[in-house]
Amino acid sequence: MSNTELFSGVARAYADCRPTYPDSLFDWLAAEAPARTRAWDCGCGSGQASLALGERFDEVVATDASAAQIAAARPHPRVRYLVAPAEDSGLPSASANLITVAQALHWFDLERFYAEVRRVGRPAALFAAWTYTAPRLADPAAHARFTEFFTEVIGPWWPPERRHVDSGYRTLPFPFDELVVPPQSLTTHWTLGQLAGYARSWSATARYQADQGRDPVVWLEAALGPLFPGPETRMRVDWPLRVRAARLSSD
Repeated sequence: MSNTELFSGVARAYADCRPTYPDSLFDWLAAEAPARTRAWDCGCGSGQASLALGERFDEVVATDASAAQIAAARPHPRVRYLVAPAEDSGLPSASANLITVAQALHWFDLERFYAEVRRVGRPAALFAAWTYTAPRLADPAAHARFTEFFTEVIGPWWPPERRHVDSGYRTLPFPFDELVVPPQSLTTHWTLGQLAGYARSWSATARYQADQGRDPVVWLEAALGPLFPGPETRMRVDWPLRVRAARLSSD
């Protein structure tokens, strides 16, 4: 399966079940951008970051290679969704004050993408890419079973690009002078149903299901069921958020 096919198959789960990023991150991005006229959210998926940017910028162009992901995106009056690869956005040169990549940089042809970033970014534009690693569940027993699912049940089906997520993108080239970004994290309180939906949005889950012909998340639901005594029982879930950011050259 290609990367586009992987995420086309889980587009609705991705839109409904991925965690939202903290307001503090978007406030920092807006403050550091040289202007708030246009932002380009690249590899936008179903618009998790695009919507927050739309609250802070006059216009957000949100692109993704998957038409299914774009079709699942929630509308916003200042967000314009386009189907386009990261490496060939179709945007005008020197047109964006902010370029963001949320949880997608590891899928790109980076040499070509970075050339596109330099082309589309205005002088002194801000470029930021971020990723979150495996979550931590507050209950130790639940966390142990969740980790077993993540590493053993579907572990062999993670694509090789997953190692870049686990490293916080430190294993990816980043040919810019980096800025210091304030610490960021994701925290939510989820039911078992929400955790299961999140697991169904993963690329490894899609690959497992395509290969084995069955839904592996049924195992996770059975393993965690005793730790969630009711459908509305919630548990704290935390993700470390790793952000790499730079200001593009004004030369």
